Amino acid sequence: MEAVAAIAYVDAVRLRRALSAGIQHVIARQEHLNAINVFPVPDGDTGTNIAFTLRAVLAAMSDEPGRHAGHLLETVASAALDGARGNSGAIFAQFFQGLAERSRELAALGPADFSAAVSHAASSARGALTQPKEGTLLTVMSDFAAALREALAARSGTDVQELMVQGLARAEVSLANTPNQLEVLKKAGVVDAGAQGFVDLVRGVVEFLEDGSLDELPADAPLPAEAHPKGVELDKEYRYCTECLVQGEALDRAALSAELAVVGGSLVVAGGARKLRVHIHLNSPDALFRIAARHGKVSGEKADDMWRQARLAGKRVARPAIVTDSGADIPAALLESLDIHMVPVRVHFGDHAYLDKVSLKPTDFYRELRENPQAPKTSQPPPGDFRREFSILGGHYEAVLSIGLTSRASGTFQAGAAAAARTDDAAVSTLDSCTVSCGQGLLAMYAAECALAGLDAAATLGAVRAMMPRTRTYGMVPDLTSAVRGGRVPRSKKLVADLLHVTPLLTARPDGEVRSCGVLLGRAGRVAKFARYLARHAPAGGPLRLLIGHCAAPDAAQVLLEELRRVLPEVESAHITEAGPALGAHAGPGALVVGLQAYAPPRLT
Repeated sequence: MEAVAAIAYVDAVRLRRALSAGIQHVIARQEHLNAINVFPVPDGDTGTNIAFTLRAVLAAMSDEPGRHAGHLLETVASAALDGARGNSGAIFAQFFQGLAERSRELAALGPADFSAAVSHAASSARGALTQPKEGTLLTVMSDFAAALREALAARSGTDVQELMVQGLARAEVSLANTPNQLEVLKKAGVVDAGAQGFVDLVRGVVEFLEDGSLDELPADAPLPAEAHPKGVELDKEYRYCTECLVQGEALDRAALSAELAVVGGSLVVAGGARKLRVHIHLNSPDALFRIAARHGKVSGEKADDMWRQARLAGKRVARPAIVTDSGADIPAALLESLDIHMVPVRVHFGDHAYLDKVSLKPTDFYRELRENPQAPKTSQPPPGDFRREFSILGGHYEAVLSIGLTSRASGTFQAGAAAAARTDDAAVSTLDSCTVSCGQGLLAMYAAECALAGLDAAATLGAVRAMMPRTRTYGMVPDLTSAVRGGRVPRSKKLVADLLHVTPLLTARPDGEVRSCGVLLGRAGRVAKFARYLARHAPAGGPLRLLIGHCAAPDAAQVLLEELRRVLPEVESAHITEAGPALGAHAGPGALVVGLQAYAPPRLT
């Protein structure tokens, strides 16, 4: 190989190319990182989280064409904070924040500037944690920074490339030593996954500096034997890995950290005076969002169920994963038993946002609906929520099938479809259910049954499509107050309904539009009248499955079930669940929704 000229400085052009090469190297290794993830919890998503964070950096760098290294690093730091996911992603983001803080005035970084920036970045990353642990990503970052300082002290003529080579060598030694510093790693027989990701980043940069190429691993490369942790036990103290972004002026990172330190574990608060990325493990995700809201504007709320993720760690499931959004109303027990994964819709009361059915359970939503003078609003999950879910599941299942809320009522399906188109590391199919609530829930449940019965993704998709015309959804809205309050129904219609003592009925049409389908006359016995209406409009062609959703009306739901069993003897199975905010925000307390499905068992072809 020809001798490579010394690199006396790094400007934005060199930095962009080198960092891009390092990021691509990490992305190519993300499944390996997922497989060795045992700390702080063995939920198998460290690689996905780091890759998600670094993809945000890649996208931002492509939009920053300038030649000023400091400005580029500020762009990188901001993008990393916006895109950071997981404990390791937040630490990476703070490392980039530290680089930017030390370099923002520098158009180019010489060896001494680069070393000083890395030292500041490693110290800054450590400061983002209230309880830093040795044998982790923090240790390897610190050792990498120390190697750069020592190389400069030993020889004044050291160039940037030589610094990186010596830093990589020290980082690799530090990485290999992590099991000797952290017992959980030694017991599992692996190195720290986040630290491995940092070493992969540095290695990708060094290889690029040496020969201008990147030796990417093939996507299906077999994992080495040490990539399969042994004897790992799940920490049952905290269930949710919860995150958000906090923006404002003169944010006090130390004060926010102090408030959060008493409510959970694995706390990372990364960022600066105007923007903070918060990561914490706890059992009540809304505790983070409420505390954070006292410090600034909260956005990017996320909460992952670590217990559920941990059950997949190290496994490869030979069937498609079924995903839906929280617009689907499904009993929690069936979500678990049928292995259905749910992406939460956002629910807003004024400036405060919740994650539907995660940080805001239906029961709590209806209490808030009664007590809060502000009308609730719902909004679709951002595509990034879907994309991350698809990426995680794609690492464990042969494919992913997402069953979405009707596109005629919400942009949720489009968000999922957009995410699927940009998910390169998983085979993802999306289906517009053309229905809502319990109807959508029945279709997601049927998809899960098909997958469990052995149908592949294509066959499952076909079976669900065939089931769509055999699935119908109807709703009864006794009180139009919430619909008027939310702007869905003019006040004049409520006045007419109240004056005539009629109860509106709604249905999801075959094209997915939710429209009025009639009224029930008189207020007396309207649940029984609704049951008779459903009996006349139930789909034919097989035994019936019922799913009843109620908006804070469990007694009415039970009466409806009893009436339906009386007038529909062909009912094969029936479930009751509390309908979530996607329906309740518009239908209001007392509303009932019913999904009816003419069931046909999944069949292998």
